[in-house]
Amino acid sequence: MKRRWCAGLFGALVLLAGCSSGSSDDADEPGQEGATASPGHTPPPASGRWQPKPGTRWQWQLDGTVDTSVDVPVYDIDGFENSAKTVAELHAHGRKVICYVNVGAWEDFRPDHGEFPKAVLGKKNKGWKGEKWLDIRRLDVLRPLMAARMDMCREKGFDAVEPDLTEGFRNGTGFPLTAADQLAFNKMIAKLAHDRGLAVGLKNDLEQIPELVHDFDFAVNEQCAQYQECDRLSPFVQGNKAVFHVEYDLDPGAFCSTAKRLGLSSMKKRLDLDAWRRPC
Repeated sequence: MKRRWCAGLFGALVLLAGCSSGSSDDADEPGQEGATASPGHTPPPASGRWQPKPGTRWQWQLDGTVDTSVDVPVYDIDGFENSAKTVAELHAHGRKVICYVNVGAWEDFRPDHGEFPKAVLGKKNKGWKGEKWLDIRRLDVLRPLMAARMDMCREKGFDAVEPDLTEGFRNGTGFPLTAADQLAFNKMIAKLAHDRGLAVGLKNDLEQIPELVHDFDFAVNEQCAQYQECDRLSPFVQGNKAVFHVEYDLDPGAFCSTAKRLGLSSMKKRLDLDAWRRPC
């Protein structure tokens, strides 16, 4: 399974890690965090969608067979590569489950890759074999394709969606994408999820948070501590919405005090996003 991280930051492979602040070594291993899952659950909003609150603990695993024993209330796993059975197993243990899907790039290893017309495929996503950027201006073409992916998440029983690569306008995609194009595309993605009763998270795209915070139910961020940008996620926390955050290369404890001050749900992960984690 292929793990993903913010392509907009790919050129700066000085990746950070470290989320340990007060955690024991036992927290390095799945299933050893100790608290029960239920406190992270929040009452659904009026719409009936799940709404994770700031500070909700989570696990993010996109590589390998999902370890369902990690004692946290939220899991974020690959939507294509995991079955309804895995989602049901997590639900049986009181977890909420987020469906990871790539919305900003075409991937030649996904079962629906043949449904994307060549006209919407741009430059290769540098560093990720088999990927090409999508022309997100073509909402007419991409809407039904992304809707089908949201349908998959709903049919497998997921509670929410993590759409990846939602800041193509800041990358060399091969298309003259603008910030306005990105806003329109991201709002479309949020609506597709909401129309299916799914919560949806804004992945990275920090500069557009002011325009998008009301359209998304939570945020997913990589490396805001490394780039000294975590304060930019405050609108989500101020809106009582969770920010699920990871670092990769920072020393243990180097960012957890800041994360706790800001109300982020932070942990250290390995780059391949296997089951290992070290929470704040």
